[in-house]
Amino acid sequence: MKKLGVIIFLDVFVLMLLGLIIVMSASSTYSEFRFDSMFHLFNHHLLKVGLGIFFMTIFSFIPYYIYKDISKILMISITLVLIITLFLAPEVKGAGRWLNLGLFTIQPADVAKLFLIIHLAYLLESKNDLIGNFKKGFLYLFFWVIITAVLVFIQPNVSNGILLVVVSLIMMYVGGARSKHIFSSAFICFIAGVAVAMMFAHSRLRILSFIGSAEHGGSPNIQVKQALLGLGSGGILGVGMGHSLQSNLFLPEAYGDFIFAILGEELGFIGSCIVLLGFLIFFISGILIAKKAKDKFGQLLAFGITFSITIYTFINVAVATGLVPTTGLPLPFISYGGTSLVFLCISVGILVNIALANSVVPFSPDKNKSELKTI
Repeated sequence: MKKLGVIIFLDVFVLMLLGLIIVMSASSTYSEFRFDSMFHLFNHHLLKVGLGIFFMTIFSFIPYYIYKDISKILMISITLVLIITLFLAPEVKGAGRWLNLGLFTIQPADVAKLFLIIHLAYLLESKNDLIGNFKKGFLYLFFWVIITAVLVFIQPNVSNGILLVVVSLIMMYVGGARSKHIFSSAFICFIAGVAVAMMFAHSRLRILSFIGSAEHGGSPNIQVKQALLGLGSGGILGVGMGHSLQSNLFLPEAYGDFIFAILGEELGFIGSCIVLLGFLIFFISGILIAKKAKDKFGQLLAFGITFSITIYTFINVAVATGLVPTTGLPLPFISYGGTSLVFLCISVGILVNIALANSVVPFSPDKNKSELKTI
C-alpha cells in the first residue's frame, strides 16, 4: 500500500510539472497581450502549484479517519457558502461561481465536491444496514446530493452540478445501494438536469450547437474547431514544446479548459497518450488503494476521490475532441487553476494517507492512532 501511495504522489507531481510547461506555452501570448507580461498567468499558476504540492504533502500525513467526525460540519458549512455564493458572487460570463475573500478567490463548487465525497463515504459506512431501504437509507443520503447539486446548478454551473450527481450515485452504488434506486434517481435527475440546462442561455446554446454539429457535421463552436485543428496539426510527434500556433490567440483561453488541445499540438499523439497513461496509472492505483483499505469509510473515500478525478479528466478530453458538449471543466493537474487545483491536491493527499495508513497491520481507525502517527 505504501508503494501505491508513493506512485500516486509522484504521478500527480509529474502531471503538475508538465502542466506548468504547457500553461507557460499556452498562456504566454495572451498574458503579453492582456497584462504586458508573458509570465503573468504562469506566475499565478506556479504559485497555485506550489500551494497544491504543499497541501498534498500535509494532507498525506493527516489521518483520514478524522474526517468522519467532521463530515456533517463540513457539509453544512459548504452548503451555507454555496447559498452565499448565489447572492454575493460577481457575475462572470453569465454565471456567479467565485467568491472574493480579499487575498484570494475560491470556487465553492470545487470544495463542495470533496466535502460531499467525504460525507457520503461516512454515511455509507454508518448506514450500511439501511442503504438498501429507500426511505430510511438511500433517500437520506440522496438528500445531501440533491441539495449540493441544485445549489451548484443554479449558479449556474450545469456541468459541475451534473457530475456531482454522477459521482455520488456511483459511490452509492459501490456502497451497496440498490440498482433500481440508482437508476430511477439517475433518470429523474437526467430529465430535470436537461430541463434546467435548457433554461440557461449559455448551456442551451452549447447543447443545441452540439446536437446541430452531430446532425449536420462541423464543430459545435469556435473553441472546439480550433482545438481539433490543434490536435490534428500535432500529428504523431507534435510540433514541439512552445511551438503551438493555437496558443497565439486562435484558441480562446487555451491555458484553461482546452489545454489538452495545446498539449496534443505540442506533444503529438504519442505525447497525448503518455499523458493519458499517467491518468490511467492514477486511476488503477487509486482503485487498488480503495480495494485494499481495511475499513469501508477508507474504501469509499478512496474510490470517490479516484473516480471523481478520473471522470473529470475523461470529460475534459472528450470536450476538447468534440465528443461531448462544451462544459467548462479544467483538465485535472494540468489546466491553469486556482481552487480546483488546490483542492485536487488536497484530495490526492487524503488518498495517499489512506494508502499509508492501511499499510499498518493490523489496521483500526479507532485503536491504532499511535501507530499511524509513526507513518
